[in-house]
Amino acid sequence: MSFREELLHIENKNLTEESLCIGKSESEVADLFMAILQSGVHGFCFSPYENGQQPGDVLTETQVRRRLHILQQHSNWVRSFSCTEGNELIPKIAKEMGMKTLVGAWLGTDKEKNKIEIDKLIELSNQGLVDIAGVGNEVLYRKDLTEEELIHYISDVKASVKNVPVGYIDAYYEFVQKPTLVNICDIMLCNCYPFWEGTDFDHALSHMKNMYRSVKNVSGGKSVVITETGWPSQGQAIKQSMPSSMNALKYFVDTQLWAKEEQIDVFYFSSFDESWKVGAEGDVGAHWGIWDSSEKLKFVPQLLKIG
Repeated sequence: MSFREELLHIENKNLTEESLCIGKSESEVADLFMAILQSGVHGFCFSPYENGQQPGDVLTETQVRRRLHILQQHSNWVRSFSCTEGNELIPKIAKEMGMKTLVGAWLGTDKEKNKIEIDKLIELSNQGLVDIAGVGNEVLYRKDLTEEELIHYISDVKASVKNVPVGYIDAYYEFVQKPTLVNICDIMLCNCYPFWEGTDFDHALSHMKNMYRSVKNVSGGKSVVITETGWPSQGQAIKQSMPSSMNALKYFVDTQLWAKEEQIDVFYFSSFDESWKVGAEGDVGAHWGIWDSSEKLKFVPQLLKIG
C-alpha cells in the first residue's frame, strides 16, 4: 500500500502502536509527512512575523497574504492570535481565500489595549469573518488576569456576537481545574504540549492524548479543539524532551493521523519559524514551524539528508 493510500484509508486502521511511525524508515516517515501535507490538515497556527519583526510591529497585507497563500494549499483553517497591528487582516484575507478562522483577541495586563482587542474581535465577528472567537491566550498561565476578569471579557464577547462560538485558549489543565471557565465557554480550546512538560518522545503521543481526554472528560459534551500542539526541530532539551528534525517530523505525522482517526480538530503549532521567540522561549522558540523563516518547507528528504 502506498503512503497516500495508507493516509486515505487511515479510518480503517487499528491504531495500537505508541507512535504511528514505529517500523518505518526515516525516508518513509518523510514521504508520509508529504502525503499528509498534500492531502490537507485541519488547521495551522499562523506565524506572521518575518525576520527582524516581533509583536508590536505592524504586519503588512503583503506578508499576510503571501503566508496565507502557502497555508491555503494545505489547510482548511487558520488560527490568529490578535486583532490589532495588522493581525485584523488575517481573517479578512483568509476568508477571501476560502479558509475558516479561529480569531484570537490578545489580552494582557493593559486594560486599554484589552478593550481595543475585544472591540475588534466583536467587530470582526459581526462582519462574518470569524468562525470561532478566542478571548485571550494563556492569560491565566501567565497570571496576566484573574479568572474573574477573564470571565468578564468572555461574557462581553458572548453578549455582543451572534452565531459564533466563543471560548478561551489555555493549557489543558486550566479547564480541568476551573469548572466555572468550562461553563462560560461555548467550546473548549486547549493547548497540549508534551514537549514543554519534558516528555520523552517515545511517550509524547500518549501524553498528548491524555491531555486532550482530560479536557474532554470535564467538557460536559462541548466540543474540544486542540488549539496548539507541536514539537521543535532544534534547540535545548527540556528534561526528556529532545528537539530534532526527525522528532518534529514524527510528532506531526503522529498527531495528524491520530486526529484524523478520532475526528479531532487540531491547529498545529506552528506554520513558520519565528526568530523573535528566542527571547521568550529560549533557543527552541525559533524552531516550531513546518516552514522555516524564509517560508521554505523544512521536512523533505533532501533537506533532512535521509535516503
